[in-house]
Parts: sequence; C-alpha cells; structure tokens
Amino acid sequence: MATLLYRLGRFSFRHRWPVTLAWLVVLAAALVGMAALTKPASPTLSIPGTPAQEAIDLLDERFPQAAGAASAGTATARIVFAAPDGQTLTSEANKAVIGRALVGLTGSEQVTSITDPFQTQAVSPDGTVAYATATYSVAPHELTDAARTNLTEAIDTARAAGLTTEVSGSAAQEAEHTPVGEILGVIVAAIVLFITFGSLVSAGLPLLSAFIGVGLGSALIGVATHFFELTGTTSVLATMLGLAVAIDYALFIVSRYRHEVAEGRDLIEAAGRAIGTAGSAVVFAGLTVIIALAGLAVVGIPFLTEMGVAAAGTVAVAVLIALTLLPAMLGIAGRKVAATKARKVRQEPEGATPRPGLADRWVRTIVRRPVLALLATLVGLGAIAIPALDLRLGLPSETTPSPGSSQQKANDLIADAFGAGFQAPLTVVVDVPAGTATTAATRIAEQISGLDDVAMVGPAVPNAAGDTAVLTVIPASGPDDVATENLVHAIRDLPVTAGASIGVTGATALNLDISEKLADALIPYLTLVVGLAFILLALVFRSLLVPLKATIGFLLSVAATFGALVAVFQWGWLADLFGVNQTGPIISFLPVLLIGIVFGLAMDYQVFLVTRMREDYVHGAAPREAVVSGFNHGAPVVTAAALIMMSVFFGFMLGPEAIIKSIGFGLGIAILFDAIIVRMILVPAVMALLGHAAWWLPRWLDRAMPNVDVEGEQLLRHLRTTSETTEARPDQRVAHFTH
Repeated sequence: MATLLYRLGRFSFRHRWPVTLAWLVVLAAALVGMAALTKPASPTLSIPGTPAQEAIDLLDERFPQAAGAASAGTATARIVFAAPDGQTLTSEANKAVIGRALVGLTGSEQVTSITDPFQTQAVSPDGTVAYATATYSVAPHELTDAARTNLTEAIDTARAAGLTTEVSGSAAQEAEHTPVGEILGVIVAAIVLFITFGSLVSAGLPLLSAFIGVGLGSALIGVATHFFELTGTTSVLATMLGLAVAIDYALFIVSRYRHEVAEGRDLIEAAGRAIGTAGSAVVFAGLTVIIALAGLAVVGIPFLTEMGVAAAGTVAVAVLIALTLLPAMLGIAGRKVAATKARKVRQEPEGATPRPGLADRWVRTIVRRPVLALLATLVGLGAIAIPALDLRLGLPSETTPSPGSSQQKANDLIADAFGAGFQAPLTVVVDVPAGTATTAATRIAEQISGLDDVAMVGPAVPNAAGDTAVLTVIPASGPDDVATENLVHAIRDLPVTAGASIGVTGATALNLDISEKLADALIPYLTLVVGLAFILLALVFRSLLVPLKATIGFLLSVAATFGALVAVFQWGWLADLFGVNQTGPIISFLPVLLIGIVFGLAMDYQVFLVTRMREDYVHGAAPREAVVSGFNHGAPVVTAAALIMMSVFFGFMLGPEAIIKSIGFGLGIAILFDAIIVRMILVPAVMALLGHAAWWLPRWLDRAMPNVDVEGEQLLRHLRTTSETTEARPDQRVAHFTH
C-alpha cells in the first residue's frame, strides 16, 4: 500500500492543477445538488419495534385520530396563558381573549385539533394559568410558513390583550444560532498549526483542505436528506468530526513533508514519501474511525446507523482529500511550505548534540519513574471515572429547551401551576376484544390510579369499533425522573384478562424505550470495539502486550469520559464554567457514539506515537531508548493534533443546544484524557516497564499474520535499495518511481 500511495502522492504533486480543479468541480456539483435536494432534518428519534412504537402502530391501525397526538413525530404546540397580577383567566374578559387567540389558529389547514382549556379542565386551581394544545397533521419540519405565522399571531393576540402568553412543543422552532463556537475552534486550530509549523502557508493548507472536505461531506449529507429522513444532529456530528480529523490528517502529512524537505529531497520526492509513509498511517487511522462508526449499524438502531454512516462518509472524504488534494496543494505552494525553521535543522554542525526539548525531558522523567507515572494515571483517571457508576441515559424533552426561550417560560408556568408531571403525559393504549374497550379501560384506569407517582388519570376514549381505548395519565414527576420511568414499567406490568394488552406511548415513553435500547447496546458494542482494537493493533505492532496496553488505556479514557459527563451534565459540577444551564440524564446515544469515535482517534494517536518506538527497537535501540526516541518523534505532532481536535470539539459547546454541548464536551474531554494523559504518560510508562517483553509475539502467530506496514517501512527499504542501485549504475534511471 505504501508504494501505491507514494506513486499517488507524486502523481498529485505533478498534476497539481488538474487534481485541484477536479476536486473543486466535485465540490461545486455537490453544493448544487444540496441546494436542489436538501430537505429539513427530522427533529425526532425513533426505533421500530420498541413497546412505545408498537403502541403507536396499533393506534395508526385502529384509532388514527389518537395516533397523531401520541406520536412524537407529529407537531404539537402548547400555548400557555397566564393572567395579570390580581386577575384570573376565568373572568369573562380573559376567556374571550383566549377564545379569540385560539380561533386564529383554526386558519391553518395543517391544524387537526385545538383543545379549549376551559372544556378540558386545563386551568390551574387558582385560575391564573391555563393551556391549550394544538395538534398538527404533519411533522415539525413540514410545517408551512403560514402555519407558523398563525401560531405567532395567536400568541401576539393574547399578549396584546395583557395576558402573559408563551408556547412550547415541537412546533415552536427556535432560531438557528450563529456558529460562534465552531469559528472559535477553527481560530484556535489555526493558532496551534502556526505555532507547530512557524509558517502561515503550512498552517493554512490543513485548514483549507479541511474546509473543502467538510464542505463536500456536508453537501453530500444534504443530498442524502432527499432520500433518507436524517436528524439535525447527524450533520452536526459529521461536521464536528470531519473538521477535526481532516485538520489532523493534513497536519501529519504536512509535518512529514517538511521533514523530507529538510532532509534535502526535492519537492516531488518529499511529497511522494510523505504520502507513502504518513499517508499510510492516515489511511489506517481513517479506516479505524470509519469501521468504528459504520460498526454502529450492528447496534440495530436506525438513527444511530445514519449518524455513524454520515460521519464515516465525511471521514472517508477527509482521507481521500489528504491523499490527493493535499499533495496537489503542496505542489502549488512550492517551497513556501518548507519553513525556515525546518531548513535550519540541516544547517547544524554535523555531530553536534541537539538541545533536549520539552518532549525529551518529559519522557525521560517518566521512564526514570515509570511505576509512579503509571499509578498516578490509574488513580487519576479512576477517580474521574467514579461518577460513571451513576450514569443515567435519556433524550432531550420539552423540559430542556434553551434558557430564556418561550419554550422554557411556558414549561416553567406549567410546572409551577400544575406540577412537573404535566410535562410528561403518558398515553395508555388498551387493546381488547371488540365491544369491551370502555369497560376494560375503566377498570385499568382504576388500577393505574392506585400506582405510585400518578397525579391524574383522564377518562377513557374508545374507538368506534370498541376494541381500542386511550387513557391519558399524568405522572407526579417530570419526564427525566426515575419515578416516571418506574411508572411506565408499572403500567405495562399490570395484570390484564386473556386476549387484552396494555401499551404505553407518547413522547416520554418513546424516549424511555429508546434510551433503554441504547443502554442495552452499550456493552455489546464496547466488546466489539475492544476486540477490533486488539486485532488491529496486533497486526500493526506485531505484539500482544502493546495491543493489550492500548485497549486498557482506551477503556480508561472512555470510563473517565463517562465520569466527567455525569459530573458536569448530570450532577451539575462546574456547570457554570462549561455553560451548562440545566442538568439531567446523559443523551442516550452519546456513550455509544463516544466509544466509536474515541476508539478511532485513540488508534490514530497510538499508531503515530508507538510505531516509531517499534521501528527504533527493531533497528537495535535498547527498549527504553526506543521509547524515548519514538516519543520525541511522535509526541509533538500528536499533541498538536489533540489540541486542534479539542479546540474544535469544545468550540461546539458555545452553542445553545444542550445535546450539541454534551457531544462537544464529551469528545473534547475524551481527547484530553486519551491523547494527553493516556498517550503522553501511560504509554511511555508501561512501555518502559515492559522492556523487551513489549514486542514479544509467538513465532507461529508472527508467520500467520500479514505485514500491514503502516509506517511504510517496506517502501523506504525499497527506495534505499533503488537509490543504491542507481548510484552503482548512474547511466540508468528508475523510471518506475520517477514517472
């Protein structure tokens, strides 16, 4: 593979303008396709086959009128009215104001029903707060501008008459935020690149290639929305991950290119060697991320599969651009990429002892006291991981909108006037033989009333055939409380007569089922990833203990990341520092995503850091000296790459959405733990302790395993042989690598 990539690098460098133009044409075509085909993202998450979804399917078949209200995919708006101080909403004047506001909503053809708070008893006991619910016939992203305008006008009508009026629900869409965090992350990345390279051109190339890669990946995801129903989080995750890995991969290649130029090679040869060596590692690193993300399909959750495939596609684009467009841009930039700092390396007197750098002093301190460094890492990460024992999973609910929004104000009014449970209504579906729905549902309603955490049970509503009835149950606790979760299970476990069944659905039950499904998938997916990590690293490093050490380090990083997430987003520790306004369960799909992404990135850093250690050891260096020299070679680049990723991921925390904040924090802190603590402390400490044993591999297994050659060792050996042959026969040219 390294030889093929070497030729590809030289080809792209030589044909720099055609290659660059080809990529720009592909980008333009994708952008045009996105503009023509993009559809709004779906705001809901669903998993076929869950108990709540099966109840909705039953309603779709037998009671379509009730199915829309129970489904989380149908848009709803809850308009909350509050009387001025000293007044009540039950006065004739205020009743008339509410009536006029609700009449305005009937002008929308997408509205299927509007409840009257005075008829449904949706008025607080003191008469100061009331709410009406508008149910639409379409999903939130399919609402027309006219429907949204009617909703706004209804609110304005009540406000103009003196009533405090707020709206919550999926139909109340918030305005998109300015991507300040993403911009800040890119600025920090640019600063790190400039410090690393000391050249504006060298720093700009990784950013430019990353922008093109992310733009192309985002455009392709936009095209995909025409054929698949994707969530908004899908594109954000793909952008977040694609931007970070694209910059990192370009950083690795540009760094190797500058090294080759500093060694005195001409530019095209330097580009070929950079793609053949560092490019091989990029291919392996990219493949591990792609495999881990695509592996989310084995979990069997459609929206998680879509997220994984979309992010994997963006990473694949980043790899292709790094291998083809980047060497073409190196050719366009010419010698501007070879900074003065790089050229000065060759001008030092031969035999002079270089001054030890920070990386050298750091690693020598660790290898002198490896036991202390190992224990400090284990104790530190173990302590951070302790909160993970209290990990609770959930999905965003109507109780977690942006602070200060109309949704938040509406939720606060409802919670204060009616109780937290009004934010978590449960739809109970009773399936019985024809003609017995009312009797059976009434009996079940009495049973539910006797359960813990029940605030109210509404009257049974049967369908025309009398074989299905619907009950509305209001818990005493909110949608994110454990008590509400227990109530859902208690209702489903109620005893029923033969031929009857009870289902619980609605947004709260749907979110609960999705969270439980994802929690059940966590351990199998982690097992798959850990097994894959061990096999891949055994192939790369031809060792058993190095992969074992790497997978243990990966598990430590994941555990500490989960602990930090629970401490900040669930317990509220340092919440103000990180801009977390509300605490609650961790987003249910985040742990699975973190495992996949952190696995890929951990393998990335492991390869770039430990491969050089192995190379020096194989060439005769003592085990500890191989650790020191390999660390000096890889640590600066890995540290720069980690800082770039952290800045990109943490930058997404500056947005208002809680779900994006948690993803950005989780990925950023995972990089901090894995790249800075595990790779910079744990890896050299363990490698120093293992010594020769680190590279032990049974001979029979060594013969059976293929040679992956990630660092391009065979390519470099072939080039050295070719160079020696050419010097011996100067009249012949090696056309195979020159043309």
